[in-house]
Amino acid sequence: MTKNDSYFVRCDSPKAWILAARPKTLTGAAVPVIIGSSLAYSDGLFCLRPALACLLFALLMQIAANFINDLFDCIHGSDKEDRLGPRRACAQGWISLKAMKKGIAITLVAACLAGLTLIAYGGWSLIAIGAVCVLFAFFYTAGPYPLSYHGWGDVLVLVFFGFVPVGGTYYVQTLSYTAPVALASLACGLVIDTLLVVNNFRDRESDARDGKKTIIVRIGGRFGECFYLVLGLVAAVLGFGFAISGSCLAVVLSLPYLIAHFLTWRKMVRIHEGRALNSVLGETSRNMFLFGILLSIGLVLS
Repeated sequence: MTKNDSYFVRCDSPKAWILAARPKTLTGAAVPVIIGSSLAYSDGLFCLRPALACLLFALLMQIAANFINDLFDCIHGSDKEDRLGPRRACAQGWISLKAMKKGIAITLVAACLAGLTLIAYGGWSLIAIGAVCVLFAFFYTAGPYPLSYHGWGDVLVLVFFGFVPVGGTYYVQTLSYTAPVALASLACGLVIDTLLVVNNFRDRESDARDGKKTIIVRIGGRFGECFYLVLGLVAAVLGFGFAISGSCLAVVLSLPYLIAHFLTWRKMVRIHEGRALNSVLGETSRNMFLFGILLSIGLVLS
């Protein structure tokens, strides 16, 4: 049994796996699918089965990615005792490296099986998209050039939490891709990237010591504060584009997100550093979900 702060977690126990899956991050997997399905519904083409399959694939891939990050950050030695963020399972000894590798394999197989059901709706080309998702789940922290250690994390979030899931969810239901889908994909990716920015802002000093060259480490903490604010502002402005297609309600319902984002940003600036920024992480996750739900409601009702 391992003791760490308030945690008492038996090695390889169900509680350990739940903590390693990081349930609070699963909002980032669900929101793009919800938005993509809402776009399909607004076009009169919503289909429940492929939407649910997309959701299952997204959730399982997010869990697999969390497991992979947990494993390889431990191997790289970047999860030390001075870690400010949520504790990692492998680094704390809650899950053995051997068990984590098995968990990754099982989760990826389950995700791929869920993805294969989408072939009936979107065609065989979806296999290539699924394969790319799996590969980049590893490339993020694994291999000789881990992308997250070289400042590519924000770009990957934009692609794999914006354009791929929103566009993919819409495509398997409609077999098409439209300008509003691209607009929503970009806005969604920017909003979800705020979660990564908070993580990188909080960990900027330890990342610098560990050689993890995130964009905030490269440019500085002041940039991180501005970057966080701008991401949410741009996402909200992009939401105004839906007024052009007649979805004015989607614009109106997105405004509460803008207010919540601004208030969270002010809290982030006030705290500035340390473990207290984890509260900003929680609020950012809430804001992200708020954006997705309100935008989706606006699209459906419009």
